[in-house]
Amino acid sequence: MSQSEETTAQNPFLTNHDRRAIHLAGSIQPHGVLLALNSQLEILQVSNNTQQYFGKATQDLLGQSLDSLFDARQTATIKQCWEKNIGSVSSYKVAIITNHQEQFFDCIVHRTADVLIVELEATASNSEISFFSFHGLVSDAIAQMQNTANLVEFLDLVVTELRKITEFDRVMAYQFDGQGAGAVVAEAKQEDLPPYLGLHYPETDIPIESRELYTRCKLRFIPDFNAQAVNLVPINHPITHQPLDLTLSVLRGVDTCCVEFHQNMGVRALLVISLMQEGKLWGLISCHHHTPKYLAYEVRKICEFLGQIVSSELAHKVSHSEWDYEVKLKALQSELLASISQADNFIDALIKPEIRLLDVVSAAGAAVCLDNEITLVGVTPNLEQVQSLIEWADTQVRENLFYTDSLAKLYPDGIVFKDTASGLLLLRISQVRRYYILWFRPEVMQTVNWAGNPNESIHLDVDGNVTLGPRKSFAKWQETVQLTSLPWKKSELDSAIALRNAIVGIVLSKADELAKINLELERSNRELSSFAYAASHDLKEPLRGIYNYSTVLIEDYAHVLDAEGIEYIETVVTLSVRMEALINALLRLAQLGKAQLRAKATDINELINQVIDIFYASRQYSQVLDIRIPRPLPTISCDAVLVNEVFSNLVGNALKYNDKAEQWVEIGYLDAAQQQTGENSAPVFYVRDNGIGIPEHHRETIFRLFKRLHSQEKFGGGVGAGLAIVKKIIELHNGQIWLESNVGLGSTFYFTL
Repeated sequence: MSQSEETTAQNPFLTNHDRRAIHLAGSIQPHGVLLALNSQLEILQVSNNTQQYFGKATQDLLGQSLDSLFDARQTATIKQCWEKNIGSVSSYKVAIITNHQEQFFDCIVHRTADVLIVELEATASNSEISFFSFHGLVSDAIAQMQNTANLVEFLDLVVTELRKITEFDRVMAYQFDGQGAGAVVAEAKQEDLPPYLGLHYPETDIPIESRELYTRCKLRFIPDFNAQAVNLVPINHPITHQPLDLTLSVLRGVDTCCVEFHQNMGVRALLVISLMQEGKLWGLISCHHHTPKYLAYEVRKICEFLGQIVSSELAHKVSHSEWDYEVKLKALQSELLASISQADNFIDALIKPEIRLLDVVSAAGAAVCLDNEITLVGVTPNLEQVQSLIEWADTQVRENLFYTDSLAKLYPDGIVFKDTASGLLLLRISQVRRYYILWFRPEVMQTVNWAGNPNESIHLDVDGNVTLGPRKSFAKWQETVQLTSLPWKKSELDSAIALRNAIVGIVLSKADELAKINLELERSNRELSSFAYAASHDLKEPLRGIYNYSTVLIEDYAHVLDAEGIEYIETVVTLSVRMEALINALLRLAQLGKAQLRAKATDINELINQVIDIFYASRQYSQVLDIRIPRPLPTISCDAVLVNEVFSNLVGNALKYNDKAEQWVEIGYLDAAQQQTGENSAPVFYVRDNGIGIPEHHRETIFRLFKRLHSQEKFGGGVGAGLAIVKKIIELHNGQIWLESNVGLGSTFYFTL
């Protein structure tokens, strides 16, 4: 929001010259005559000073054809301007017979949508400035401008050369900032005048309406602020009844605020040349004179031409001064992106080395936020302050790129960390996830020299209305600016946006690669599952033969074997039994890989009762079975057969790996409040025991196929496939399994479905 918009928002009754339609002045300056013509070249409106210039009354000209003033050749030339584009300006030398004598005029013609506007300024001669005279005035100036690389030296040269051409008392180069305020950045003046170089002016001094006019009309000339304005007759267009659009008029009347403002500065004559960069108003060349001063139209056109040259060169000078910096930023950006594209860990790639992430936008500190994980780099607010700032940004910032050089004005809590983060540049990487990069800049105390107190332009009338008007004092007035960092440059903002786009591109590229890998893995897994199933199934037949023949040897040929031979054959039987158990486990996993879930609403209480009944039926556990269920279990959608297998394996392990005299197993679930993950979270089931526990370094390996932590002789043997099968079933239900355990005290297995 600009300063004037903030003022308006705070004062709803504000009226100011920002909103005056100054291009609809309804009057002109008295050093010329204005005619408004229709397509038939009939005079619809005319300035009320024709008697002075033509010796003809204004009323006598209204409704008359242009040929009542001009000869046929001149009239035909002007009529051709109707064929030109709207806004196109043409100029000619013309002669008009006034009071039986010939008077020469500079004739400036342009079209609006409704009329052809003809403006006439009296001149002493019918001859135009020669090319050689024009060349002599500007050639040296242009050559020197082109040979000056430094922006400051370039602008100093511009104002010096324009002062030579115009002979004004003071010529200044004035640069606008992003809010419309400005500062004098170069000056050439009479020695006895006070300097304005380095002084700042609030945006209200050149309001937005004026800046828009300077953008469209590249030169403005006022030879005498004290001259009496001349009204148009009639004041409005006789057909449309609208004020005449004088945007491109060289004679357009002067707004009273502008008159008073310059009179307060002691200025009587003014020439302003617009300086453009990439189609936007970069600044102005402002020429002041302390007495009335008239410049011939040709000299003004020379100044306008020089303004175009300066604008063209300005873009080059500004870009040249910023080019090295932009090249540096792009090099850092390329280096950073190369690291990100090759890295497995996104955060590490961003922050190592940390200086790279900071330098890419010239920040002192940064925070990388990926959901709830926040990493701080460099000089930043503390973690809690950054978390609060991100929560504020979640609700207040909608753009992918947000920046301010005065955070405390928008986020009052930010005043406590102004020393580290008065400036904020926030980059939103994802619209779905909470992915941000925040860069910080510290407070930089600045002393701003104003041309007079800028607050003097705000006036309060008797009714309490606030009005913006011209200031009376332009003496140097100092202000200390606090809670502000160095501003973020366009090249730095561009660098941040480019970084975001590249990160998104890299993420999408990696997602595409991952999708291809997943498809390949899915195909490989299907093939592997089919192979495992076929291989396991085919292995069982020869294994059954080994077992059967070994049994026959023991039963029928034991009398011909010694004790050692019998022991060998018994070992073969034992190993074949174990081998069959391994093959059955492998077959079960292969079957699960090919299984389709048959999900339906399942009462887990009934399912657990079935599991407990099986254990009660076993003589091994019937005497020690103590299974606790603290509260009724929920009904969920799942494959009941497979989930039965999950609970059977977990309860079986809890009973098997327990060396206590009094063994127990508890089966339950955590609700949403206990999970702290929201009301709609799926229940987390658990199976808890008071068994031997599991060391921390084994808590991942126990889920691997055929992985046992103990020898075959301890805790009833087994092949080490139960937990691998459990994990596979839970993953088929898109769930997760994890555990907590204390060695010697027991374990708790948690899982979701």
